[in-house]
Amino acid sequence: MQTFTSNVDSPSVSATTGRPREPSDAIIGADLGLEIVRNNHASYRQRYLVEEKADIIQNISRRSFSSPISRLPTEILSEIFLYCLPEDEHLVHESKQAPVLLTKICRRWREVAVGLPRLWCRLQLEVGYDDWQQRAFCYDFWLKRSGRCPLSLKLKSSTDWGELRSLLQPHVQQISTLSLDFQSCDGPFMMEDFHALQELTIRQDVLYDLARGTSHTLSKLPVNLRRINMLDLCFNLKKLDFFTDSAWAHLTHIEISIDGLDAFTRILRLCPNLCSLKMFGVFYSIQTPEPITHTNLQSLRMSWSVLWSTDEQDIGLFNVITLPNLHVLEVSNAGWWPHGSFAKFLTRSKCPLERLIFGSGVWTTERQRAEYATLVPSFEFIADPEIDFDVDEE
Repeated sequence: MQTFTSNVDSPSVSATTGRPREPSDAIIGADLGLEIVRNNHASYRQRYLVEEKADIIQNISRRSFSSPISRLPTEILSEIFLYCLPEDEHLVHESKQAPVLLTKICRRWREVAVGLPRLWCRLQLEVGYDDWQQRAFCYDFWLKRSGRCPLSLKLKSSTDWGELRSLLQPHVQQISTLSLDFQSCDGPFMMEDFHALQELTIRQDVLYDLARGTSHTLSKLPVNLRRINMLDLCFNLKKLDFFTDSAWAHLTHIEISIDGLDAFTRILRLCPNLCSLKMFGVFYSIQTPEPITHTNLQSLRMSWSVLWSTDEQDIGLFNVITLPNLHVLEVSNAGWWPHGSFAKFLTRSKCPLERLIFGSGVWTTERQRAEYATLVPSFEFIADPEIDFDVDEE
């Protein structure tokens, strides 16, 4: 791998000595100026001004070294530095923002910041937007300072993936969380290269650029991957049928957009260890009503588009699934709620449902909600107070 060197965040340097500037440099300079004034028999006014400047610099230096924060133990200062980090999921290399800013205050702060790997564990890398070499220098320093800590990275690219791949290669075993936001990408993106990856987010519909086809990218997932977010993509049954059970069997958390309920049941079959599923999309009536029981799913969140109608239209979702371990069910934008099949689903599953959440766009009745309370005595109903959930009783 190419070695990068840079002084992008080095401390200030003395113009006369070439070495890092310290508080004592200013004091020595002031004393030297005072001595010159004295030797040249300068006027009283000049001598007074120089002496006053020297006293001010000495007082500033004395206060800086005696201030409470300068006496803090390294462990406490390190914790303070961690609280200085922005709350963004991924940090950018910015000289006026922590953690880079912390390296520019004084020598001790720089030593503490550079020696604290947890400050350097989150980073957004961009390539193809301006001078890549300058960015590479900065990113290389940042990644090296992360030590052996797990890395959470966001990759933004509009050019050749090879440049990023070369930079990341020495750190690939540290990358546990990865977010891909590629406008375009030349060359195949090998997902299996990230052996330690546990969480993956794919932004935009970029898979065809990443590997010249959706199947190649997601058919060989890293064995340690547990979470995947693909809400910006849309999968139907045909796309999902390409994936083998072994590729997705270890996933426990999925966020995805789907086209049709047949894709939903396919996901349940692909992921026997799935604990949490969040879905958006178009949920038209199921075409292959084959019953399926999933024993590990605990949380199911769904939001789907429907054609608004006053007529009850049961799309068949709750007729084919049995979820005996379901604890949380959250639904929105479902239109007329399929009360009959849902009540049978609860009876059949005998699940320990604790929270039933109806968001906006769900039509139900007070009588139906009372029946749910009878079927599931421990359930909690949460409703948006600004939404009218009630429809006319029959």
